[in-house]
Amino acid sequence: MTECKAVIFDMDGVLLDTESMSDRTFLAAGKEWGLGNLEAVMQECRGMNLADTVAAMRRHFGNDFDADAFLRRTSELFHQLEESEGIGLMPFVQEALAYVKERYRVALASSTRGATVRRQLAAAGLLQYFETLTTGDLVAHSKPHPEIYLLACRSLGLEPAACVAVEDSPNGVLSAAAAGMPVIMVPDRIAPAENIRAACYRVAPSLGELMHIL
Repeated sequence: MTECKAVIFDMDGVLLDTESMSDRTFLAAGKEWGLGNLEAVMQECRGMNLADTVAAMRRHFGNDFDADAFLRRTSELFHQLEESEGIGLMPFVQEALAYVKERYRVALASSTRGATVRRQLAAAGLLQYFETLTTGDLVAHSKPHPEIYLLACRSLGLEPAACVAVEDSPNGVLSAAAAGMPVIMVPDRIAPAENIRAACYRVAPSLGELMHIL
C-alpha cells in the first residue's frame, strides 16, 4: 500500500448503526405494501443513492411499482425511529476517529444526502472529525460506481492510492476499489463473498482494528 495520507469513511453501517434501522423500516413498509423477497432487494441496494434504489426496486417489482412512494414511507418510518430511539454508534467509533484524526486527514463518502449526513453526524457528536463530506446528492452515480470516492479524494487534493477507504458493504468496497483506493472492510450486515474479500486491503471485525492496521 502507498503511504496513507487520508482515511475516507462511509457513514451508514460504518460509523452510525443506521443499517439495522433501515432494515426494520424497509421490512415494515414492505409488510404494509404486501411485498415479499425484500431481503434480496435490501442487499442489492446497500450503499446506493435514492435514484439507483428506485431503479433497483423497479427491476424487482416491475416498472409500474411506485418506488418513490414506497421509499417516502420507509423514510417516514425511519424518522419516527430516529426520534424515538436515536441512532447508535457502531463499536469503537469514537476511539477509531480520534486515533485516525491525530495521524491522517479524515473525510467522508456517503450515498446519503448531505443535509441528512450533517444532521446525523452532528447529533452523534462526530461532525468535527471530518475535513470534507462527499454525499449522494453531489454525484450522478452511486456505489459501486467509483465517482463518489474519486470526488472525495479530489476534495482533499490527493490521489486515490494515498487514501484508505473504510467500508461495510460490497457496493462500497467495489466503489472504492474501482477508484484505485486500498479498502478496509468492516462488515456490518453482509459477510463478504470471496470476490469482495479479494478487493480489500484488509477485512476487520470492528473499527477497533484500525488502530492496529493504520
